[in-house]
Parts: sequence; C-alpha cells; structure tokens
Amino acid sequence: MRVADREKTAERLLKSSAEKFYDPEVDIDWSAPLVDGLFYIPEQRISLYGTPLYDSLSQEQRIELSKHELASIASVGLWFELLLMQMLVKVVYNTDPTTRHAQYALTEVADECRHSTMFARLVERIGCPAYGPTRHTHRMGKLLPIIGYGPAMYGSILVAEEILDRLQREAMTDDTIQPLVRMVNRIHVLEEARHVRFAREELLRGMSELKGYELPYQKWLVGYVSMMITRAIINPAAYAAVGLDVREAHRVALGNERFQETIRWSGERIMTFLDEAGLVGRPGMRSWRRSFLIG
Repeated sequence: MRVADREKTAERLLKSSAEKFYDPEVDIDWSAPLVDGLFYIPEQRISLYGTPLYDSLSQEQRIELSKHELASIASVGLWFELLLMQMLVKVVYNTDPTTRHAQYALTEVADECRHSTMFARLVERIGCPAYGPTRHTHRMGKLLPIIGYGPAMYGSILVAEEILDRLQREAMTDDTIQPLVRMVNRIHVLEEARHVRFAREELLRGMSELKGYELPYQKWLVGYVSMMITRAIINPAAYAAVGLDVREAHRVALGNERFQETIRWSGERIMTFLDEAGLVGRPGMRSWRRSFLIG
C-alpha cells in the first residue's frame, strides 16, 4: 500500500481546509422547527429494529427511540473526538511545529472543536440528555491518549470516524430524517473526509516504521478500542426514554442480528483497510469478534 509524501499531503489538506470549512454556529439554523413524524436516524438502523420488542412499540415511540439513539451516537462521537484531540495534540507536542504535518494536525483539532460544539448543540436542540458512553467506558477512555500511539492510535481514530461517516452518509440523503440532522451529517461528512485521508496515511507510515515486537500490542490495542467504540454507540440508558427495561432492551439489541449487521456494514471500508495494513489478527481477534465488525 503506497504512502504519499507526508508534507505534500499535509499541504493539500491545509489548502482544502482553508477553502472548505463550516462554522455550525453560522451555517446551521438551530431555531428551525423539528418536523413531526420524521425519524432522527434511519429506522432500519435503530438498534432494536426487527425484534419483537421493537414491534411492540408505537410509531411515536419508535421515532422517540430514534431521537434518543441519535443523542447517544452524537454524544459518544463527541466523547471520542475529545480523545482524538488529546492524541493529536500529543503528536504535535513531539513534532516540529513549522512542518505542514504539525500544522495540519492543529487544523484538524480546530475542526474537531467545531464538530464537538455542533454535536453538543444538536443534542441540546432535540431535547435529549448527552448520554455519552457508560461510566466504565468513560473511565477506560482516559487511558487511550496515554497508551495509544502509532498505527493503533490512528486505526482507532479511523474506526470511530469511518463508522460514523457511513451512517451519516446514508442518513444525510434520507427524506425520512429530520432536515436539521441531515444538515449536521452533511457538514461532518464533508470535513471528515480530510481527517480520514490524514489518518490513513499516518497509519500506513507508522506500519512501515514499526518494530516487529510492537505489532502484537498494536493489533491488540486497535481491536480492543474498536470493541469499546461499537459497544458504546448506544448507551443503554436511551431505552428508558420509551419506557423499556434498560437491561432487557440492551440484551435484545446486542443479540439483534440486524443491529450487528449495521455495525458490520458501517465498518466495511475501514476493516478492509486495517486488514490489508496488517492490523487485524491475533491477539486482537476476540475483541474484533465482540465488536461485531467481523462475523
């Protein structure tokens, strides 16, 4: 897999960032009314879709559940972007700031600050709690900027970004989804394309420089963090919003083949890339299987 010149890539990304960026405070009409009867995520992507438990819900409850699952996805995305920013700042801390590489990393941090604000405003606007990950996952996440480095760091970033990206690409063109949500998705998709390009090239560069004894740790870490990400997407507390028993609904969702397939579908592109790069394998396979990203 060919790796482009680091400085040339960063130069192109800096130029693109200067030409095409959005300010969610200006470019989104947060006062626009929400539309009655529209979902917040595509119905078939709701974690309980296709189960008897889902069939027992009224149409109003299904739409309400989609709203709370969106709030969970957005607030978990915000949580991971905070971790991403910490990891990028750590990279810049050890890099010559006059390089285009360091300057693009700082530009990406600025992008992610706006995205985090945008996700927070979205959750606030739709009137839901900022669920975020569970308390245990939140505590575990604090370790990632400390123990994460090299290809596994960028691989973890890519898993989070590309799963969300595919879900948003589908939703942003879906007329059954709230216009406000589609606009947020559109902005995030357009700007995340630069971040994905940057992270993919850094991962490949890191793999080419990796010492052999480091590879098992890198494989384990990216698999474990990916499992944390996919298991965190829907905070079980969201089920209480429609009167469901939280533990039972969470159990049904994790066992729901349609939800598992949604996770696999959303991660197809990144899993192919990580596999070709040599990061999918033992000792990370147990985590990969539990993540639902592989069958």
